[in-house]
Amino acid sequence: MELPQFILDTSSFTHANPPDQNTLYDILILGGGPAAMSAAIYAARKLLKIAIITIDIGGQIRETWEVENYLGFQNINAKDLADRFQEHVESFNLPVAVGAAVKEIRKNDKIFTVLTESGMNFIGKTVIYATGEQHRRLSVPGEKEFSGKGVTYCAICDAPLFKDKRVIIVGGGNSAFTTALDLSRGNAEIVLVNIAEGWQADAILQQRVREYHNIEFLVSHEVIRIEGSNHVETAVVRNRSTGEERRLSVVGIFVEIGLLPNSAPAGNLANLNERGEVIVDCVCRTNVPGFFAAGDVTTIPHKQIIISAGEGAKAALSAYDYLVQTSQV
Repeated sequence: MELPQFILDTSSFTHANPPDQNTLYDILILGGGPAAMSAAIYAARKLLKIAIITIDIGGQIRETWEVENYLGFQNINAKDLADRFQEHVESFNLPVAVGAAVKEIRKNDKIFTVLTESGMNFIGKTVIYATGEQHRRLSVPGEKEFSGKGVTYCAICDAPLFKDKRVIIVGGGNSAFTTALDLSRGNAEIVLVNIAEGWQADAILQQRVREYHNIEFLVSHEVIRIEGSNHVETAVVRNRSTGEERRLSVVGIFVEIGLLPNSAPAGNLANLNERGEVIVDCVCRTNVPGFFAAGDVTTIPHKQIIISAGEGAKAALSAYDYLVQTSQV
């Protein structure tokens, strides 16, 4: 099966005006995914002075190749969707620093300072923190090479693409078993692989999955290598008890071993929950006045592109209200 390839060129953000380290911005938007780009559009329409600080453009969208659940598009290539987001933001000619990893955020009186790993520092009256999450990786040979070419981290996005195909799901919790349900409805042949001895998913979810007869369950196993040419063709799994290795012919590998919020730079200011997510209220406020957060990095449930975009818009409007109420615009 020839799978479409997805490569996001994060160097293509064409701006003649990079952020100025000596300018006091109304809003500093941290992140480059749907929440951040939506926030930028809404803030720009309020004629606020903003700058975007991000490692890349697109966020987790770049880890898939097709999106079938974004309003207005029955099916769209993920790169095309990211490009449309980017083009919309670029139309406002905003200052953008791509490749800038945020190291720390400080607040002195009413002014925020964002420090980056490269040594660039930016100041703003408010901050919208929208850095998203990252999937836990297997960290095995072939995973990075075949990301978007069979290795996927989003069952909601990609399960329909593997109808009638043989795949592996790595994980033993609710997300892995939910993915198994999604794929089973498409008549996929599934090998469910868990590194632990048992399964961690809720009992009712396990019961529903076991009603299907197209699933092989492997406990105390781990994927140690992913192989192929232009796309995934083989996965090597190892029995942790015996050391025995098996080569499985598959075209897809769904990695469902958890998510990590990119919240470390915000941890010295904002309250985080036990998962490390930034705690926000219904209008994207954190415990720090002027510090807002949006998207997958927050406690908002259901991590989806359309939800993140909505939260980004909400954060921008809330930041604008804050600036008006504090007489800073």
